[in-house]
Amino acid sequence: MSETHHPSAPQAASPTYRLASTDQDFIMGPSMRGVRFMLEFAKVDEALRNWSVKSTIVVFGSARIREEGPEPHPRWYAAARKFAAIASKEGGAHLSAKGERYNVICTGGGPGIMEAANRGATDVGAPSIGLNITLPHEQFPNSYSTPELTFRFHYFAMRKMHFAMRASALVVFPGGFGTLDELFEILTLRQTDKSPAMPIVLFDEAYWRSIVNLESLIEHGMIAREDLGLFRFAETPEQVWECLLAGGLRPYEDLPEPPPADATPSW
Repeated sequence: MSETHHPSAPQAASPTYRLASTDQDFIMGPSMRGVRFMLEFAKVDEALRNWSVKSTIVVFGSARIREEGPEPHPRWYAAARKFAAIASKEGGAHLSAKGERYNVICTGGGPGIMEAANRGATDVGAPSIGLNITLPHEQFPNSYSTPELTFRFHYFAMRKMHFAMRASALVVFPGGFGTLDELFEILTLRQTDKSPAMPIVLFDEAYWRSIVNLESLIEHGMIAREDLGLFRFAETPEQVWECLLAGGLRPYEDLPEPPPADATPSW
């Protein structure tokens, strides 16, 4: 006759007795790093599918830029906000008759240029995405990204993948290390044809040329001159939108029928 153990017995209290799916010590352990990586992909992917997001316009830029900061910060902030409003209104971020959303503004979800872009989408009643990252210091999502499309990542790599995999265009406003990292990540994908062709626009040519000596890269043989054709410069929100259209961005009215559900994905 088997002995019945009371729920408070040592066996039931042991960490090994916990269901694996509810055992935080196990889930957060080093052996489950691959599973956590997969979960960060699946959670965001499912939410964006539920919102019928087919493509995004990714906006990068510094978190340190403030609407009321010293010039030229207010100009950059205002430009990012206005561009996002134009793109959200004209690009197809609102739910179409087919129940799809295209060219939805997608940012890193934080303050500065990210806030401005999410705010611009809100100005025209469109949804926008915020892909936040957990950092050692406190970081909170801005108040303008759509709550149901605001996410938090632990892994920079998976966050970058979500930035890239739906991007139909990239717009980069002035920024520092993080912005440069994200910009050159996408430029590398384009240079090596690891991602589909997309228009890339850098806002404020004088800023970018002052911090990156593009001609020197060519002179030293580090890039080919034709690599500079991977991106364009623009000085106004309207010019950014025009550059995107000239570079091949297609508003939702001009988009082809979506591929069948069983089509082979590109990622």
